[in-house]
Amino acid sequence: MIPRRWLLGVSLALGLAAPAAAQDCPRGALDSRFCDRDGDLVADTPTDPRQQVDPPTLIFAYTPVEDPAVYRRVWQEFLDHMQRVTGRRVQFFAVQNNAAQIEAMRSGRLHIAAFNTGSTPLAVNCAGFRPFAMMASRDGAFGYEMEIIVPANSPAQRIEDLRGRTIAFTAQTSNSGFKAPSALLESQFGMVADRDYRTAFSGRHDNSILGVANRDYDAAAIANSVLNRMVARGAVNPAAIRSIYRSQTFPTSAYGVAHNLAPALQERIREAFFSFNWEGTALLAEFQRSQPPQEKFIPITYAEHWAVIRQIDQAMNVSYACR
Repeated sequence: MIPRRWLLGVSLALGLAAPAAAQDCPRGALDSRFCDRDGDLVADTPTDPRQQVDPPTLIFAYTPVEDPAVYRRVWQEFLDHMQRVTGRRVQFFAVQNNAAQIEAMRSGRLHIAAFNTGSTPLAVNCAGFRPFAMMASRDGAFGYEMEIIVPANSPAQRIEDLRGRTIAFTAQTSNSGFKAPSALLESQFGMVADRDYRTAFSGRHDNSILGVANRDYDAAAIANSVLNRMVARGAVNPAAIRSIYRSQTFPTSAYGVAHNLAPALQERIREAFFSFNWEGTALLAEFQRSQPPQEKFIPITYAEHWAVIRQIDQAMNVSYACR
């Protein structure tokens, strides 16, 4: 049974890192280790150089959406570019789930990351993540939709037809894989988890998509950006699935840094993102398969671009507490 009020910080068990002493400063929803004196909703970089870190090796992690081995190759040219711009060795870190990725940044083992849409608020508030970029098309279009998919030959034609059936979600931190569809099912269709439908958690979007294609699940809530890339790569047969719902557009994964990296290093990392030439790279080959295509990095702010995600979390009584 999924409780109506669930605490992400508790359920993810992110309390492994010893918290710093609470500071007397404005922080809003941020953990007590952080300050937000400029009111931008993200953790300030410490002004005391003794609290800043300037590591010789930078650790980068992409959101744990699909096969890490595939994305290690996809990101290599970008990481080589970042190494040249920063003058630091850059290492790819394959994370298996959202909780492990957030804990890695919270404990100081992860410096640069792409957090998926739904886990970005928890990364910001609990781990001190400072997002500054997002992928977009050449003309600046960005975003993806949550879709609820069923096997192609399923009798389900609309959301109401899923009563009594099994719906697969990815993880509780995922926007399109759990939070948005859960809110939709209850608020618009009066369908409560484990009363009106059975729940399953696949762990990742690709698992949910393949599970529906193979009829392991009656339905699944997924990000269509992942589905589009899997279809383009031949990882799933589009004829095996059918969509019965598409949501409004949400922002894609947020790219950023740990709050306590030295300011000069943070600036060089930003420079690496916005100076990278995508043409002819494995990164472009992979992400231009999305719709809209993802072909460059654009600057974003957490306060503006994640407002709709925070509203969904508020409607679901999600807490960003870190325990």
